[in-house]
Amino acid sequence: MKTWVFAALILIISTGALVFRLPGLSRRPMHTDEAVHAVKFNILWEEGQYRYDPQEYHGPTLYYFALPVVWLSGARDFAETSAATFRLVPVLFGVGLIVLLMLFSDGLGRTSAICAGVLTAISPAMVYYSRYYIQETLLVFFTLVAIVAGWRYVRSRRVGWALLAGVAVGLMHATKETCIVAWGALLAALVITAAWTRWQRGVVRAACPLVPSPDDAGKTHRQQAASGTLRVSVLGGGVAVAVVVSVLFFSAFFTNPAGPLDSLRAYATYFDRAGGHGLHDHPWHYYLHMLIYTHYKTGPVWSEALILLLAAIGMVAALTGKGIRDAHLPLIRLLTIYTLLMAVIYSAIPYKTPWSMLSFLHGMILLAGVGATALVVWVRFAGLRVVVGLLLAAGAAQLGWQAHLANSPRWHADNRNPYAYAHPLAGVERLTDWVERVAAFHPAREGMLIKVIAPDPWPLPWYLRRFERVGYWEQPPEDADAPVVISSTELEPPLDAWLRGEYRVSHYGLRPDVVLLVYVEEELWQRFARSFADPIPVPSSQEGE
Repeated sequence: MKTWVFAALILIISTGALVFRLPGLSRRPMHTDEAVHAVKFNILWEEGQYRYDPQEYHGPTLYYFALPVVWLSGARDFAETSAATFRLVPVLFGVGLIVLLMLFSDGLGRTSAICAGVLTAISPAMVYYSRYYIQETLLVFFTLVAIVAGWRYVRSRRVGWALLAGVAVGLMHATKETCIVAWGALLAALVITAAWTRWQRGVVRAACPLVPSPDDAGKTHRQQAASGTLRVSVLGGGVAVAVVVSVLFFSAFFTNPAGPLDSLRAYATYFDRAGGHGLHDHPWHYYLHMLIYTHYKTGPVWSEALILLLAAIGMVAALTGKGIRDAHLPLIRLLTIYTLLMAVIYSAIPYKTPWSMLSFLHGMILLAGVGATALVVWVRFAGLRVVVGLLLAAGAAQLGWQAHLANSPRWHADNRNPYAYAHPLAGVERLTDWVERVAAFHPAREGMLIKVIAPDPWPLPWYLRRFERVGYWEQPPEDADAPVVISSTELEPPLDAWLRGEYRVSHYGLRPDVVLLVYVEEELWQRFARSFADPIPVPSSQEGE
């Protein structure tokens, strides 16, 4: 495949992925995690401050990379921002995963890179979570940058690539704490691949085991040792850059000196949480079951088994060395070991959220590209190759259709969609609409006092962001009265005891298992109701002429 053809195909696939991800970015209700991150971003944006919290939140890159997008949106304050503005950030990074394949084609092979790009563009999980304002897509992107930059350094020995790899490693840490899983898996994969390559070739290589450096040819042992020393210094430079990048972000560019140390303290919390005994504990096969086959009664069948099957074929090709065409065998083996380790580690951790699987699913997608190429190469008869190609095209079309369904208004927040995890219902938007309509009849309008009394009210802080006076309590305060009071059903008995005024109450679903009560003061409700009782004036004949 010619270079210009490959570049054009990557551009077409990237454009298609963008078109696939952009429509209706604001239609799906904001997930709790998205709302939390949007509020955290607002503190950075409006107050110019960021303080890392090692107990509950992740790194700050999501907020900093949202700044230019929000500036370009023209929003003057938090009330004017939209869900689409924030979700555009992971959309761009998700499409960036395809663009990066242009720098990786001499490792994967151009045909395999094209196949991997298509699968990245249409994978239901990759599409769904690249429309989520959470850290996962950014983490996957920075991980791929680190791998690609490392590969480019191996190929060229240019220090700039090693430093870029260091930048990516630092950004991984500044994005999410789970980066250490990728680091550990990648380091182990490098060691195993190095040992495998040395054993297979029967020589001890002082240089990187993935590719023999052209500069080492004809060198004496002393010259090769000097070259190795240089590589150690370059490695040290990459590590130093990674540390500097991480410190910059966690310290909020030196305005929060405790941030970098807090980023290390956070692992006490996350190791404890990863050990289980929580709401998000799931069995070891949770991710694989979701990817292979998920079906709830009266809902669609969800499956990304095609990607897993092609990834398995790619792994076989890596183990046997057959069918990989222009791919680089040690690199494919490294990706195989890395992906297997990532899948095993994430499956072994009891604490699971579905978006976490993107870290190893993307590795599977890269290997699936290799597997698709190998499958066609293994088939010797031209007619059978056509059949295989048609089957692959049909499977890809089905993946694309599932991605469309998962993000459609019918299924994007439905609990029968496995990607919609603990997702708020459309009721939260109807609740917001109701409160805004009632507030129009209060003298203070957006300044109307609203009291939210619930243990976990998220994502309400996002939806009530246009109101100036909103307070939050986990238990009913002594003075619970307000023009509008929002409460969870479990607090209804104690709240009724504290409320002194007369209220009209309505019910709204927040999540599948959470219902909220909205109390509106009787006098305010009557003003709202009278607006519909007033007769509509009929124009006279003269007025109508």
